[in-house]
Parts: sequence; structure tokens; C-alpha cells
Amino acid sequence: MNLVSLRIITADIKRLVQFHEKATGAGVQWFTDDFAELVAGSCTLAIGSTQTLAFFGEGVALAANNKSVIIEFIVENVDKEYEKIKNLTSDIVQKPTTMPWGNRSLLFRDPDGNLINFFTPVTSDAIRKFA
Repeated sequence: MNLVSLRIITADIKRLVQFHEKATGAGVQWFTDDFAELVAGSCTLAIGSTQTLAFFGEGVALAANNKSVIIEFIVENVDKEYEKIKNLTSDIVQKPTTMPWGNRSLLFRDPDGNLINFFTPVTSDAIRKFA
């Protein structure tokens, strides 16, 4: 088994895709007006409008209602990324902070309230883990 994609459902797909494109620098591929993908290294972040839920049945997912998942991106320099992100959103949950497990982490919310973590391994153990 191989995790290849995470999908966010949103009521405002253009706004959310634009935000994630600016935040990550990943290229976007639009497949329809209701579905796009941002390929970021080893995983794809798919973004679908609420219209795409019709294929799965009513009430399967609720847009802008995530309270338990954090979408994480490893970045080269989290402090440098913070300078960019603070101009995209005022919803910074945690400024760059070195965590006990060895990653320097920036936590913020996208326009739908999804938690996004940009992190850089900084201790030798964390660097080795992601090498």
C-alpha cells in the first residue's frame, strides 16, 4: 500500500487552490472546474469542490469542518517559509518553534481552517529520519 494523495473538500475551490499554490509553490493541474491537484514531491494534495461529493453520496464530507488532521510539508527552511506564509494568512497557530522530536515547525490554517504544518528537521536524529 502507498499513500499517494490527500483530498480537501471545499465550498470555494478557486480560493483554496490559489492559497495552497502560493503557500507551497507546487504546480496545479485542473482536471475540471471542481477538481484540481497540487503535486508536492512524494504526495499529491487534491482539492475538490463540494460538487464532487455527489459521486459518493450525500453527507459523506463537510467542507471547512476539519478538526483533527494536520497536513504536513517538509521544507528546506521553515523560518524563510514563515516570512512568506505570514503574508498569505493571519491565522498563524504557531510561529516557527523547535519541537522536542527535532523538527522546527510552523503551524497555520488555510482559508477553510485546515491545519497546515511546514517543518524542517534540525536535530541529527530528525535529519537522519528524513534523509
